[in-house]
Amino acid sequence: MVLRFFLFAAIFLLASCTDFERNNPDDTGSINYAASLLNYQGETYKTVVIGSQTWMARNLNYDVPDNNTDVCYNNNPANCNTYGRLYDWTTAMKLPPSCNTSSCATSISSKHQGICPNGWHIPTDADWEVLMNAVGGETAAIKLKATSGWNIGNGYIPGTDIYGFSALPGGYGTLTTGFNNAGFSLLLWSSSEYNSSSAYRRCWDNDIEYVKNDYSPKIDLHSVRCVKD
Repeated sequence: MVLRFFLFAAIFLLASCTDFERNNPDDTGSINYAASLLNYQGETYKTVVIGSQTWMARNLNYDVPDNNTDVCYNNNPANCNTYGRLYDWTTAMKLPPSCNTSSCATSISSKHQGICPNGWHIPTDADWEVLMNAVGGETAAIKLKATSGWNIGNGYIPGTDIYGFSALPGGYGTLTTGFNNAGFSLLLWSSSEYNSSSAYRRCWDNDIEYVKNDYSPKIDLHSVRCVKD
């Protein structure tokens, strides 16, 4: 099946979360939901306070007008309702498509709104690091994963969701392999470029208790969470 986003030249994919050194903080956490719900483009989002930050408590499901690089997993609208939409980096950032293959650092603000609501922004890599430190470092995946919605096979490690972040495995899309890993993986963009054709991301897997910090080709399709300014 030809996917709608097959409009760009092929780039090598860094597809899955790979192993790296971890630590083991002793942290129990507590859920601190924000007082009001966030209404945005016909969708209602619960928000949650974690440490010094306020985050959306589910993946963004904003259908960008006149755009074919924000999609539902497997082009199935039911997956958008469950996991939110998948976006290439420039769509998430509201930058020209040329920024997928060239650096646009001068166009990126410190709190870059992108497709987030007013007063919210695409998290920088540093924003993600603040969240990870608030919940105990790179072993944060279990504490941030939803308690249901993950595939229980392949060495599944259940989440506790003790902070209410409710990470759900929306999978991802690539030019070369199509849609992959819904139910098994969550990949979330940052606004920080790694190089001209790649950007940083954070990655959860169903069988790993920590969150991976790496980078991906900007043309890949990942989920988005917004953080409050």
